[in-house]
Parts: sequence; C-alpha cells; structure tokens
Amino acid sequence: MSRIQARLADLGIALPAPPAPVASYIPFVAAGGLIHISGQVSNDAAGGIKGRLGAELTLEQGQAAARLCGLNLLAQLQAACDGDLDRVKRVVKLGGFVNVVPGFDPIPAVVNGCSDLMVEVFGEAGKHARSAVGVANLPLGFAVEVDGIFSIA
Repeated sequence: MSRIQARLADLGIALPAPPAPVASYIPFVAAGGLIHISGQVSNDAAGGIKGRLGAELTLEQGQAAARLCGLNLLAQLQAACDGDLDRVKRVVKLGGFVNVVPGFDPIPAVVNGCSDLMVEVFGEAGKHARSAVGVANLPLGFAVEVDGIFSIA
C-alpha cells in the first residue's frame, strides 16, 4: 500500500469514483509537471450538498460541502496519476467558489473544508495558495465548487 493510500485509510477516507464532466470539458489536464483539475462540485453518491450559504445552509454544512469537493479533487488527481497519489509533490493552488446570499462573509472558512483535507492527506505538501470567492449561483445549485493545481513527479 502506498504512503498516501495508507494515510487515507488511517483517516477513514475512501475516495469516490472520479465524477464525469457535466458539460464540454475534461476532468483534468497534465502540463509541465502540473495537473490542472476542473472544478469539482459538492456532489456525492447521495446527491451532494446543494443550496446557498446564509440561506438554506450553515457554515458547517458549507465546510462539509467543500470537503466533498476535496474528495472529488483527490479522486480526479488519483486518476490523473494513474492511481498513484504518491506522485503528488505539492498542492499548488485551490480556487474555491461558494454559493452565497449577499452579506455572507465567512467564505474563506467554508473553503477551509477543502484546504484542511489537503493538509490532512498530504501534510506540509498539502499547504497551498488559494482563492475563495462568493458567487450568486453554481452549476446545478451545488453549494461549493473547487478547482485545483497539483505538482506531480
């Protein structure tokens, strides 16, 4: 078992199957030692977390939604690395988009649900640059969407 697979097992995390794109794009692109992963929404086998933060959803529900995005990012990353997450050298950057009502301010705290997962899984290499933006709507009504850039060996 690889180092990262063992870490996921220790954390009690089973990665989902990589989600299929819902529009005209591909899930990831490898270029120059980097993997660019398309935005992953807060979706899972149960249908995911939908709604707006500050209306239908609480901060804690938003953080759980961002964590789902992170799990989907990891599933795509594993596919991009031919199943070997030990190839990941660093989480370079995450871009978080949060479906919010006007005046909902703790947007960075929501995206921490994904950021914290990356550090839990990759340790120091999981620390990254990041954007966290509140938006008026996300595809299919999902609560959070996160894209990512990862450096690989």
